[in-house]
Amino acid sequence: MAMAMMRSGIQTALRRGGRNIAPTAPSKRGFASSSSSHHDDAYETAKWEKITYLGIATCTIFAIYTLSKGHPHFDEPPAYSYMHIRNKEFPWGMFCLSLILLINFWALNRVLLFD
Repeated sequence: MAMAMMRSGIQTALRRGGRNIAPTAPSKRGFASSSSSHHDDAYETAKWEKITYLGIATCTIFAIYTLSKGHPHFDEPPAYSYMHIRNKEFPWGMFCLSLILLINFWALNRVLLFD
């Protein structure tokens, strides 16, 4: 590509034969609304900048209001005897359980990421 561009430039220079002709400016493409595009663009940009700042202020005020309200704290449920909650160690120990959970987590991530 670079060689073709260089070859084209050399051929053009040889064709001119030392004449110094100023290159013409590329023609400007005109579209239907190009006559007033500068005014419209500036107006639209200013409008959306104001809308953005208003949105940022609104979201900030709403976040402060929402986060300033406290959340309700519920009482702990009583420990009922009929729920049969197992509070003793597992017979195989906690190390095996954590190892099994780690292997399952690794396998699940591998399946989700690479498939």
